Amino acid sequence: MATHKKVCDKVYQIGDSDMSGLGDCSIYLVDVGNSESVMIDCGAGASFDKLIKNIQSIGLKPEGVSALILTHCHIDHIGSAHLFKERLGCQIIAHKADAAAIEGREPKSTAAAWYGVDYVPVFIDKVITSEAEKAQYGEVMFNFLHTPGHTPGSISVYCDIGSTRVLFGQDIHGPFDPSFGSDINVWKRSMGKLLELEADILCEGHFGVYRPKNKVKDYIEGYLSKY
Repeated sequence: MATHKKVCDKVYQIGDSDMSGLGDCSIYLVDVGNSESVMIDCGAGASFDKLIKNIQSIGLKPEGVSALILTHCHIDHIGSAHLFKERLGCQIIAHKADAAAIEGREPKSTAAAWYGVDYVPVFIDKVITSEAEKAQYGEVMFNFLHTPGHTPGSISVYCDIGSTRVLFGQDIHGPFDPSFGSDINVWKRSMGKLLELEADILCEGHFGVYRPKNKVKDYIEGYLSKY
């Protein structure tokens, strides 16, 4: 079983249902230099030890994970967040509109019951409050976009690695359910924001990596047509 896949310079996929654990979303790691890294999402909760080993397989130190970005409040994306914070001391980043679920005040919104697991809440250190924000970690600038629709607090993240724009779009494909607070019309506007980025690589939330630019565009537009 693969321990990681290199997406491009500095960017790795370190998890999914096959690579880390059943029920995990696609999990990504960005090497920002000087033994520091940033994670995007962290799986459903049972794969912490496997994710640690996968980080080590790249040649990076788990204690170098300085930030964990949670793209939205569903259990398959946030389940291990409390362990990464408690054991590695990393900063937790998420949008304010999903904060109540992530911090334990709206447990139904995590969809943990769908997976038959318990969710351990975690406090968010950096709360995204506006439509677009930036934060520098090491050598890499992370751009946060509020892209609601799947959940009210869904965010997408992009980085320019040299001349390559890498988009962590996560659950572009949905699904949409009233219990999530989903809004398909709002989601369509969010997808318009992502198309405007003209990303070279899309790191999606469950279906892996899409490239080059035209395939990223086709993937997003394909779901816009579907819905």
